Amino acid sequence: MSSQVAQLYKYNPETYSLEKHSEDYFAENFNPFEDMSSTYWLNFHSMKNKDAIVKLCNKLCIDKLLQEDLFAETKRTRLEEYSDYVFFSIISALPKEGLNNYDLQKERISFIIGDNYLISFQDKPSDHFPTVRERIEFKRGKVRYKGPDFLLFRMLESIIDNYTEVVEEISVNIERLDKIVLRNPKSEVLRKVEWEKRKLLDLRKIVFPMKELMGQLDRVENEMIIEDNIHYFRELKDTCFSLIDEIESRKQMLEGIANLYYAIQGQRMNEVMKVLTVTSAIFIPLTFIVGVYGMNFENMPELKSRNGYFVVWGVMILITAVLILIFWKRGWLKRND
Repeated sequence: MSSQVAQLYKYNPETYSLEKHSEDYFAENFNPFEDMSSTYWLNFHSMKNKDAIVKLCNKLCIDKLLQEDLFAETKRTRLEEYSDYVFFSIISALPKEGLNNYDLQKERISFIIGDNYLISFQDKPSDHFPTVRERIEFKRGKVRYKGPDFLLFRMLESIIDNYTEVVEEISVNIERLDKIVLRNPKSEVLRKVEWEKRKLLDLRKIVFPMKELMGQLDRVENEMIIEDNIHYFRELKDTCFSLIDEIESRKQMLEGIANLYYAIQGQRMNEVMKVLTVTSAIFIPLTFIVGVYGMNFENMPELKSRNGYFVVWGVMILITAVLILIFWKRGWLKRND
């Protein structure tokens, strides 16, 4: 099996280096213990080359059961503490533009953090960490001065920022749906409202476990997570709380759009029923008159009348005019915009 390209950042406060090689290359040559004064970040963009990843894990003495979890199909957020490293996995989400996307772009990302290294495993090639790379390369912020636990914080922060972008993209779609409902409501609007609601539900299923994971990192007692850096993970936990509130708010907005759609459709139906009712009210007395004079009795008083036909027409026209005038004055013939 051909290897995908993996990335290795090695940095310290003075300098950094970036290497891009095959996964097989890093499985053979990755050795973070040769320079304990530097931090190593190795990122795999795919899980297809299982042999190389297993070889690397064996080299770092990673638990066999944990290695199986790396390739497990079940995608759930979890954290495991070991004496020499900490493992956890999360589910990421990236925004998709437009109203015709009915699912989230989700991906599992796993991390192994050691004394001076952090290894990240992505299910598929996608760029979740451009700001982290920028901070390392341009020496922005504290990332070059701190260890892998702070790098982990920055990476989790980028993933949570992606959650926020998903919420913002859904908010844009909600505004579009609101305008469509007000201008020209169609039945397909309800289908798109349901799509957005499902995306919010999926996102909540991702964010809530992330919040719990941040709580676990807050309480973790492991040398890999320095106590001075724990408050950063508390900030991420608070951000997750805010995101859950935002998700619930967007769900309520979507329910409001659905209710507005039904209200507009109900109003249109009422307009139609009003027209039909007014029309029926006008023609009922006319039908009664025509029905009476349509009877074929021989001794009807007006049967031999010379001008009877024209008199009946005049009476019907008069009744119609009077009814229309009454309905107009009461506002029943006006359309409610």
